[in-house]
Amino acid sequence: MAEVIDGKKVAEDVVRKVKALTGEWEGKGARRPGLAVVIVGEDPASQVYVASKSRTAKECGFHSVQHTLPADTSEQALLEIIGDLNADPAIHGILVQLPLPGHIDAGKIIQTIAPEKDVDGFHFINVGKLGTGELATAFVPCTPAGSMLLIERVRGKDLSGLNAVVVGRSNIVGKPMANLLLAANCTVTIAHSRTKDLPALARTADILVAAVGRPEMVRGDWVKPGATVIDVGINRIPAPEKGEGKSRLVGDVAYAEAAAMAGAITPVPGGVGPMTIAMLMANTLASAYLAAGLKRPSF
Repeated sequence: MAEVIDGKKVAEDVVRKVKALTGEWEGKGARRPGLAVVIVGEDPASQVYVASKSRTAKECGFHSVQHTLPADTSEQALLEIIGDLNADPAIHGILVQLPLPGHIDAGKIIQTIAPEKDVDGFHFINVGKLGTGELATAFVPCTPAGSMLLIERVRGKDLSGLNAVVVGRSNIVGKPMANLLLAANCTVTIAHSRTKDLPALARTADILVAAVGRPEMVRGDWVKPGATVIDVGINRIPAPEKGEGKSRLVGDVAYAEAAAMAGAITPVPGGVGPMTIAMLMANTLASAYLAAGLKRPSF
């Protein structure tokens, strides 16, 4: 049976370290890290995420700012708020919660955030830095950054000689995940919906990352014995056994089947999910360090 990779515990370790370093930082009289979260409209899931991000930022000892804007906020008004946050020296990280209302161009908004404050890692400058291996100053999207930390806890930082298959080619997870694995000396293949004989390809992976958004698509017989399986998916499916109208959360991997084959595996929930907010805090702290001309802390 596979080792269960406890993302909740690793995330708590990251937050604990961020908190300790923030305390040291303030003790030296430096400006404490500042995180601004901007939410437009009343999407219920977004409100839950934003509340959790703001709460964790406060727990870390950050200067935490939240802009909650009505759904009819104009694109220009949002651009002006971002311009003000870009210019504010007390703010080191700016996060605009997606999705945005239809009348606002999300791409334009994201590219307006100063790259050195883009703690989500979506600005083209940060995408380019990651793609060229400039990891010392790049901000990496939080989900792949957290997934990479979980892989390192099992496999170490140098992944030389290992084959990795990333299933999914999104800009938010698949592509940055592949670049991180490449930077750690993995041999990397990106697979997607048009890949021929995906199960056979998946079976070549020492590290298998599933990020497709399809419930339990990756079956047990896709997994090479002893592989490390990272399940980024989070899908809600009906669970009639729990009662009428009830549902449960599952990943992109058929967990019980895969766990019988894998050497280590992330559960859903409790695997990659908790890492996302923890890495957001790590990125914000890193931004404060870089703004002060210091080398960013490692996690």
